[in-house]
Amino acid sequence: MKNLYIALCIAITSLSITAQNKDTKSADNLFNKFEYVDASKEYLKLVEKEKADGYVYKQLGDTYYNMFNAVEATKWYAKAVETSQDAETYYRYAQMLKADGKYELSNKQMQKFASMSPSDSRAKAFKENPNYVPKLLSKTKEYNVNSSEISSDKSDFGPLLVENTLYFTSARNGARKNYGWTDEPFLDVYQAEYNADGTITNAFPVSSINSKWHEGPVTVSADGTTIYFSSESFKEKESEKVKELKAKFSQVYLYKATKNGDSWGNIMPLPFNSKEFSCSNPSLSNDGKTLYFSSNMPNGMGGNDIWKVAVNADNTYGTPENLGKNVNTEGNESFPFISDDNKVLYFASSGRQGLGGYDVFEYELNSGKDAVNMGTPINTDKDDFSFTFNSKKDVGFFASNRNGNDDIFKATPVCGVDVMIVVTNAKTGAILSNASVSILDDKKNVIATEMSNSKGEVKYRVECEKPYVVQATKDGYEGNTFAVAKTKEKVANVAAALDPIDVIINENEIVLKAIYFEFDKSNITQDGAFELDKLVQVMKNNDKIVILAKSHTDNRGSDRYNLNLSDRRAKSTVQYIISKGIDANRISGKGMGELEPKVDCGKNCTEEQHAQNRRSEFLIVK
Repeated sequence: MKNLYIALCIAITSLSITAQNKDTKSADNLFNKFEYVDASKEYLKLVEKEKADGYVYKQLGDTYYNMFNAVEATKWYAKAVETSQDAETYYRYAQMLKADGKYELSNKQMQKFASMSPSDSRAKAFKENPNYVPKLLSKTKEYNVNSSEISSDKSDFGPLLVENTLYFTSARNGARKNYGWTDEPFLDVYQAEYNADGTITNAFPVSSINSKWHEGPVTVSADGTTIYFSSESFKEKESEKVKELKAKFSQVYLYKATKNGDSWGNIMPLPFNSKEFSCSNPSLSNDGKTLYFSSNMPNGMGGNDIWKVAVNADNTYGTPENLGKNVNTEGNESFPFISDDNKVLYFASSGRQGLGGYDVFEYELNSGKDAVNMGTPINTDKDDFSFTFNSKKDVGFFASNRNGNDDIFKATPVCGVDVMIVVTNAKTGAILSNASVSILDDKKNVIATEMSNSKGEVKYRVECEKPYVVQATKDGYEGNTFAVAKTKEKVANVAAALDPIDVIINENEIVLKAIYFEFDKSNITQDGAFELDKLVQVMKNNDKIVILAKSHTDNRGSDRYNLNLSDRRAKSTVQYIISKGIDANRISGKGMGELEPKVDCGKNCTEEQHAQNRRSEFLIVK
């Protein structure tokens, strides 16, 4: 993302005002003033004059890193690491390689970073799960993503839908002077109309908030009467003067304003702002009692962390609290957004395992678990950030530079159902763990198979308004299938009660549901295999039993042909049983052709009667 000035706070107190030598002084001054566009030009002049070294290459890499130009950043970082560099340079190089889609090369740089900073949480996460990308790419798609017509040719980000108004931050105001970091105009807050058909029109600046400094992003109270936004400490005439650079630097502050007719007034800085650190990117809880924001204030975990502060009824504020290791890392976390029900926090992170530079994560506040990457298509190998969601409209928005510029995208939830399955003993009601549970589509294709947990549970996320079938099996129990009807509900509960398997053994026969074959074929079908697995379990539990499998056909075709077909089916059945670990001496097969129909319908059989006659039977012969 280009506009890191507001998005990621600037720590003046840690600003390093040093130049390597007189050759780099001009470029270093520009770099230290965050004027990266011009700084890159000066460093490149040194390259052209053959005066570049590892320091210059690193500075070029950092310059393009800060402008999120992955191609150029990786080019110069590659040259920089030919000489010894600090650990964070290898991490940044890895991030840029990942943003350029070069995951294997990125892993090599992460290995170097991890060896230099083994106690860093980013290094630990990488060591524990170095090949995490395929898993992220295979996550179930939860949103459909489309570009938004509200985006311009400049940076647009921080979208927030409040009723029928979309607020966002933009550098599109060409009348404003350009900012040296991005070579784009200073940021302003805008609002636009969100129409009934989902289109967004009539964008215009929120002039009562905007000033000559950077403004945005914003958050708005549920009743629409209060707005919080980011701006600069210059508004309070507070800045840090750096004599060496002949420049003043501001921090990012948070401000509050209240509704005054059609505009905003009574603009006040929040009391915990400080000249020593920045606070930005606010998000107010739906009940108005908690304000989330990003900051590099002391006692954090890394660069920028997510914090929260209590908003009291008397308009005072509590002490900011860091959200801890389940959210924050030694890297940067920013752009928090708290869901309408106050249960899920969305945020962007460059320190957690992701697909690109910044990925969007979701964190269940009371779960005690780590934040989870939202996967594709929300996240890409580029920067994806500032995700918000309006539950009333059932639509989300976020920003991404996946197309080369910070643009606003619309996220529509995929209509999905959580199929919640609990496997139990049908006789006793006892929970059955380690049961194999598969979910099949309406064409009987197995979508996925998982084992039930200690609570007998398996959860599948599937598309809504489609029928599914759940198959459950467990050693010692008769497998069974359970229909999942079409629904738009968010959850479909399936009680998968399995009967103990010994109830299907008779004196002379093991009774299964019919092992039907397709017309004129001898291969074992999915349904057939499901039933034969029950026979396998019976034979494993009764290791002396010997079985004769008799295979039958319908009466279509000649007697000789049907006898040969039934023989092939008998052999297929026997081979399947043997393949499951049963000794070949305990199972034999015999083709009966059409000699013993289950339904004696002569030449007037229906398709259903033909199917019933194409079957296998299992006789206990010993």
